[in-house]
Parts: sequence; C-alpha cells; structure tokens
Amino acid sequence: MLATLEQATKLGLREEEFEKIKQVLGRTPNFTEVAMYSVMWSEHCSYKNSITWLKTLPRDGARLLVKAGEENAGLVDIGDGWGCVFKIESHNHPSAIEPFQGAATGVGGIHRDIFTMGARPIASLNSLRFGKVDNPKTKWLIKGVVKGIGHYGNCFGVPTVAGEVYYESCYQTNPLVNAMSVGVVKVGQTVSATSHGAGNPVFIVGASTGKDGIGGASFASADINENSAESLPSVQVGDPFEEKKLLEACLEMIPTGALIGMQDMGAAGITCSTSEMSAKGEHGMIIHLDKVPTRQANMKPWEMLLSESQERMLIVVKKGRESEVQKIFDKWDIHCVQIGEVTKDLNLKYYMNGELVANVPAESLVLGGGAPIYERTYTEPEYLKEIQKFNPDTIAIPGDLKAMAYELIQLPNIASKRWIYEQYDSMVGTGNTHTNEPSDAAIVRVHGTEKAIAMTTDCNSRYVFADPYKGAMIAVSEASRNIVCSGGLPVAITNCLNFGNPYNPEVYYQFVNAIKGMGAACLKFDTPVTGGNVSFYNQSEDGPVYPTPTIGMVGILDKLDQKMSLSFKHAGDNIYLIGENRNDINCSEYLHHLCGVSHSPAPHFELEEEFAVQQTVARLISSKLIKSAHDISEGGLFACLLESGMTNGLGFSVSTGTGIRKDAVLFGEAQSRVVVSINPELQALFEAELKGTPFTKIGLVTANKEICIDDESWGYISDWKEAYDTALEKLLA
Repeated sequence: MLATLEQATKLGLREEEFEKIKQVLGRTPNFTEVAMYSVMWSEHCSYKNSITWLKTLPRDGARLLVKAGEENAGLVDIGDGWGCVFKIESHNHPSAIEPFQGAATGVGGIHRDIFTMGARPIASLNSLRFGKVDNPKTKWLIKGVVKGIGHYGNCFGVPTVAGEVYYESCYQTNPLVNAMSVGVVKVGQTVSATSHGAGNPVFIVGASTGKDGIGGASFASADINENSAESLPSVQVGDPFEEKKLLEACLEMIPTGALIGMQDMGAAGITCSTSEMSAKGEHGMIIHLDKVPTRQANMKPWEMLLSESQERMLIVVKKGRESEVQKIFDKWDIHCVQIGEVTKDLNLKYYMNGELVANVPAESLVLGGGAPIYERTYTEPEYLKEIQKFNPDTIAIPGDLKAMAYELIQLPNIASKRWIYEQYDSMVGTGNTHTNEPSDAAIVRVHGTEKAIAMTTDCNSRYVFADPYKGAMIAVSEASRNIVCSGGLPVAITNCLNFGNPYNPEVYYQFVNAIKGMGAACLKFDTPVTGGNVSFYNQSEDGPVYPTPTIGMVGILDKLDQKMSLSFKHAGDNIYLIGENRNDINCSEYLHHLCGVSHSPAPHFELEEEFAVQQTVARLISSKLIKSAHDISEGGLFACLLESGMTNGLGFSVSTGTGIRKDAVLFGEAQSRVVVSINPELQALFEAELKGTPFTKIGLVTANKEICIDDESWGYISDWKEAYDTALEKLLA
C-alpha cells in the first residue's frame, strides 16, 4: 500500500521531506518505508536541526581514540593500554509519561551503548530535573524515576556513583532524565558498529521484539501535552537481568574474533541498527523479518522495524563462524537468530514471509547521509531584557544571616540528596571510592591497574537561562573544576543538550549560544566533545524548560593516591579561599528562592580566571600541600564550608571580611572559587605555590564542632547536618 502525504505528516514528516523520500526512491514509498524514514529523520535520530552547530564543537584531542559520532560512545586513552568509553543520553519524554520504565530503560540503553563497543560498564551517573517538590505529580515523578534508576542499575550490577538533581517550576510537566555510563576496555579490543563482507550473516541477539517502544524516536521529537499519555505504548519496558546476560555473552563473544560489527537497538530499533551499520560499512543487507523472535503474534513489518524493545543487539558475524557465536548465546540462554545477510547492494531489503515489504538505500536514512539538515533562524529572547534590569541594591541584606543560611541549606536544590542516592547501589563492583570519602567528582578505580577515573555531571540551567553563552561555559568549567578538585586531569566531555522546540527562534537562540559557550570552554580546558545527545521539544503548553546543556566529563588519575576529598581533616588546619569573593548575588539559590527574584544575570565568570584557579589547585594537589578541596557552587561559600565540615563532624570559624555585602560573601555564587584546608606548618610553602592567584586565609577548622561566623556562634555542625540531611525526605514524605 502506497503511503500518502497525510500518513507521512501524521508520522512527523514535513511535506518537503515526503517529497525528498520520493526523489530518493524514484517512486512513492509504501507505508512501511515512510514509517522507517519518519523515525530515522526524526530529530531524535537525525539531529536535523542541530547537526550544523554540533559540528562547530571541538572534536579533536591527543587522547581521543575515536572521533565524535564515529561510534556509539566516546573513547579516550587513559594510558597503560586502557581506554575509557563513556556517553550521556536523555530519556525525558518516556519518563514524563511512565517514570519508572522511562528512567529504567534510559539506564539500560546507555549501558548498551558502552558494551556494544566492547567495554565493561563500571559506573553510572545521572542528571535529573523536576518541578516544585510540593506538587503531588512531581512527587510521583521523582519516586518513579529514582526507583527506575535504582532498580535497573542495582539489578544490572553497575554502581550509581554520582549525579545532580534540580527542582524548578519550568520542569513541572517535562522532567529531564539524563543517564550517563562509563566503561573500560583494553585498547585494540573495541568493536565497531559496522557491517561489511557480502554473505556474512546478520543476527539479532537478546530479548524478543514486542510492540513496546514503537515510534519512540518520533515520540521524543514532539512537545509534551495533555494527550501525551495516549502515547504510553511508546515507552519501552526494561529487563535488567536479560541485559546482564546480554552483556556477559557479548563480552565473551568479542575475543573469539568471529565478530564483524555490533550495534545496540535503541531509538528506531531494527531500522536504526541495520541502516547505520550498513551505511557505515558501505554495504546493504537482506533482512527476513519473519525470523525475528517476537513477544506478540502477527506483528506487522512496520511494527517490528520501529519497535524499541530493550535488551537487543544486531551483530554481523564472519561467515563460517556462526556455530561459535551460537554456542555462547545458548550458554547464556539468550536468543541468537540469523535474520539476514550482508549484501554488495547498498540497499536494505526487508522481507516478510518471502514478500519484499521495504527496499531503501541505507545511506539515505542516516545522519551524515541522506537525512535532512536545517539551519533555523534565531532571535534574542525578550526575557533577557528583563534580566538586565536587575539591580542588587534593591535587595536588602538580611538582619539574621544565620536564619537565612538555615533556610538556604534546606532548599531542595542544595539539601542532601540522601533520600535519592540511598536507593542506588553505589558499591557493587568495589570500584567506587566516593561513598566514605566524598570528593567533588566521583572517583572509580580501574581494577588491575593503579589508575582511577574521575567523572561528573554538571549544569546549572538557571545560569544558562540567564546567559546561554556564559552559562554553558560555566557548566563545562564546573565539571572541569570538580575533576581538578578531586585530583584528576580533565580529558573529554559528552553532552546531553536539553532544550525546547527548535522551531521557536528564542529557543534556538539559547541552543546556538550555549553551543558557542560550550565550545569556547572545551577549547580552553582541552576537553574535546566525544559525542552525546540532543533532546529538543522539552516543553509543554506552559513553555520550554530552562536550556539545560548537561555536561558529562571524565578525567584521569594515574594513581589512586592522587585523589583529593572535599572533607576537612583535622582541627587547627587553616582554611583558605582560592579565587576572589565578589559583590555578586546574581542567579544564586539565595536570590531566586529566598528573595523571590526570578530574573537576574548569570553570576560572575571569566574563563581565563577560571583556568588559572584550576591550574593552581591542580599544582597544590600534586605537590601535596592541601588536605581538602571543595569548589563553591550552589549555596555559595557557606554551603561549601558546611559540606566540608559535615563528613568528619568538624566545625569551622571563618571571617567574611569587609567591603562586600555579607550575603554575597556567604551565599553568592560567583564562579572560580575553591575552599581548601592545609596543615599550618605548610603555610609558607602553600602561599608560595599560589604564584599570583588571588587567595584569602578565611579561618580555621575547629575541634569543638561549632560553627562561628565573624566570631558569632551559629550552633553545632551536627544540628546543621540533621537539617541538611533530612530536608528533602521531609518534603517528599
């Protein structure tokens, strides 16, 4: 049955795209073919509205083993014959409709991107955004998402080691659920997502194919609205135990040498894996859909081609080696079924019970091939004019700073996320060093070596809303700062770019300028972009979410003993501020949530200043001149000091100095500042090493567990810790 324009537009294709398909094929496509193009040319798969700007990001570096976009995930050299594979992706729309399965399958999908390259996942991270915590729907979403992440990760056996969570009104209808996976592999033992060699057999391995997830890529390329719940079948259903078996079987198969290529079936399922592998290998395939193991009877060809059922891989095997591969998957009790073969012909030909149901050129479907590319217009958002009107002098300095601080550290964006992370297994695999000795970034050892990998996810989206260019630079800079403060060398990033509708010129302005800011910061820190994910259409009738370009960054510790924690260690140690306090309360949690100012400029940030501070901290750590390092971020200096004191139950006595409003000193979020503690006996050596970097000795670590600000007692660390630790769970109760 030939497809109509009406069917094509219902599937999300534009009229000009339907005409382009007809030109490519030299005929009118049938419904199955147009359905395939609809998912492969969706924003989620083709990046048609973003690829032009993504190509401007720095993508070359001495440690990169594959270039951005070449494979399913980034791959960097960490030395001694080891590589680190990592990637972050979104599962926002599914999580908004069905939070448990949406989040769970997001975790499963990102792990498959890692082990499809031959790497073993060793750590999971996440970046989450929700609406106001006191909203009943928000509570339902939080509990479902957290349970889904915990369920899949815990059962799959990979520790969740780090993450971030923010709560803002703009995410009320459209939460963001970004999942990151990090794995390790011996250099030279990686697998490519390619196919070649006419006659080589094509297998589908893993779970059976069902109707869950059909059209998920198209679902992810549309705004959320009151009718989105009707798209519930587009949400996939995950099985972490099946994926654990699939992981072990795949990693056992790779060393046999029988494998040509492997690709996980994520967005667009069989359509995506067959087309991308074929296009990359410049070959075609013949696929017999009636041989695909299914969970439901009488599935139509287009349903099988578009299904995003989880825990499946497509593999191409060397002809004559089929039985070796079959034995491995039989051992793990997993489907391993030949469904086709590689052809010299560049087309993909799909058959159902001997009938040719689709015949399309592989290259025409994929990003970098025939998928359309657009350049959208953009205009500066009107709200930026409102932001520039903000005058901090209109904000009175609180008479009771202690009471304000007590309220501040219980805000959901600052308070302990204990209620969340205690639901995650952070210690499975015995590689995580973060639980008992926290640092700004998670540090995970690489077993069999002296090395460790530092990893973090970062983005303050309110900063990006206030200034897309500067805010994106800050996101990269904070990720780098967290790794440096933990003793690591920043190496590369992956990104998850969460924005509203790209056809909105103001949204596209945010996107373009965030890309520019990200690129500038990545060049400065020599952290090339290895790949990632673009998630547009994160908006509802209420408008778009804050622009949220989440940065996932990895760094290297050549030896685990280079790790630096954020905790104060001993009473009597001196506390220093590296960097400068500023008369700046812009965009802070204090200003936004306690003073009620929704529009203010991004906080102070200068890229050169940031780079100098990070270089200084790195020298201090390598010279073993400091005992702790913790960067100042949300909540300002006071939140930073409190977090440094709480781990070991130590108090502190500090001075706020003069010349700057005290609320700015304590609660302002000006960037490029790090709090360190040192042995007083090393003070001279420490100060000599600073080499022109601004610094201030601000106080002492104390043994009496008391907090003193400007010689005024603010009570005991244990009471503050109790309030900090329990605030979120009280709100969620």
